[in-house]
Amino acid sequence: MAQTGFLIFLLISLFLLDQTMGQSSSKARKHSKRRVKEKDVDLKSQIDKLWQEVNSLKEMQALQTVCLRGTKVHKKCYLASDGAKHFHEANEDCIAKGGTLAIPRDSDETNALREYAKKSLKGVPDFWLGVADMVNEGKFVDVNGMVLSYFNWDRSQPNGGKRENCVSFSQSAQGKWADEVCRTVKRYICEFLIP
Repeated sequence: MAQTGFLIFLLISLFLLDQTMGQSSSKARKHSKRRVKEKDVDLKSQIDKLWQEVNSLKEMQALQTVCLRGTKVHKKCYLASDGAKHFHEANEDCIAKGGTLAIPRDSDETNALREYAKKSLKGVPDFWLGVADMVNEGKFVDVNGMVLSYFNWDRSQPNGGKRENCVSFSQSAQGKWADEVCRTVKRYICEFLIP
């Protein structure tokens, strides 16, 4: 009987030991799986960061190409259009290239834009700027909706009321601005901000 009790004790002990080992082994597997998942998340994060860096480098390379084809002024590059479009098409074209229609923010930028336009848009009397008052009549903002602090209106401009909501840059009037009908087809210059 003592032997049977000892045998039962031994079997129960072995069973409990096996259960304990199984649980700790299961815990170790779960912990190992958690570590693998954490490593996967970390690797995914690192890959995402690398893709962001690659895309940033591609954008910088594209901007360098734009600057080589156009001109660099302060922290902007300007690139003249090859053809003429109405305001909305011109703006969409600039956005597709990674920029906006040109927006001079002060007299220095106006002069730089005028000098670039003289060389790249010879014989073109005026071209689109990235300025309009389509949302609120008489409140001219840039194409991103930002309020402007600089304007270079020609005499008696703006004068188009609700009919003329887009702004052009006049080469013949030394860089003065005029409001015009947005459906008018004009040449344009895109601007790109560079770091």
